Amino acid sequence: MTAQPVILAQTRAGVRTLTLNRPDRLNAANDTLLLTLTEELKIAGADPAVRVVVITGAGRGFCAGQDLGDVSGRDMTFTEHLRATYNPLIRTIRGLSKPVITAVNGVAAGAGASLALSGDIRLWAGSASLIEVFSNIALVPDSGSTWFLPRLVGPHRAFELMALAGRVGAEDGLRLGLCEHVYPDETFADEVQAYAERLAARPANALGLTKQALNFAVTSTLEEALDREAELQQLAGDHWEHEEGVRAFKEKRAPDFVREG
Repeated sequence: MTAQPVILAQTRAGVRTLTLNRPDRLNAANDTLLLTLTEELKIAGADPAVRVVVITGAGRGFCAGQDLGDVSGRDMTFTEHLRATYNPLIRTIRGLSKPVITAVNGVAAGAGASLALSGDIRLWAGSASLIEVFSNIALVPDSGSTWFLPRLVGPHRAFELMALAGRVGAEDGLRLGLCEHVYPDETFADEVQAYAERLAARPANALGLTKQALNFAVTSTLEEALDREAELQQLAGDHWEHEEGVRAFKEKRAPDFVREG
């Protein structure tokens, strides 16, 4: 039998959906999954037909974190493993010039929680949950969790969630700002696609520059952020999208940002 691909990829209406496809393992990550997902993100980033990327999971889980059986007994340090797999993946998501939606359809645990938090937009199903499970096996949160989580909930709440490995359900995830929207399980896939298509209709160049500005601002001073905004605003203003937006405003119609002119 032909092995199933670990990442399923499809494009519809400018939305590239990348589905983690190890449902029998709750999409626990092995090297093949991580490296393939990173490569698929790069392909989507280079494809002009793709305007938004969605990352989700097959079956009843988003990602249960690292598949421990995949690394057991391997002659590789923790540091080497992270630098070869997870770190390039998170950098690719954050550096992609297109919006990335993490559509959390079930449990997101350990490094899967980090992946869930890494999106520009986080959409959760009603059955979704997030668990910083690392301390249960006496490890430190990785794959970006120590960077993402305290910026969302504050350092003290982040430490509590990491220290006690508490499960955060969808209602609390929305309240804490871990996601932007929660949708019923039955309609989740359709709601995610509809949301992504709305995002795909927005000005792609401007959104890419906005993502750059936000990535820069979170680790810069106000003065540095102001200077960077000014530089990026010039790039946005010189693009055809800006001309179309102004023209549409004057003509009292909806702008068409999907194709030039």
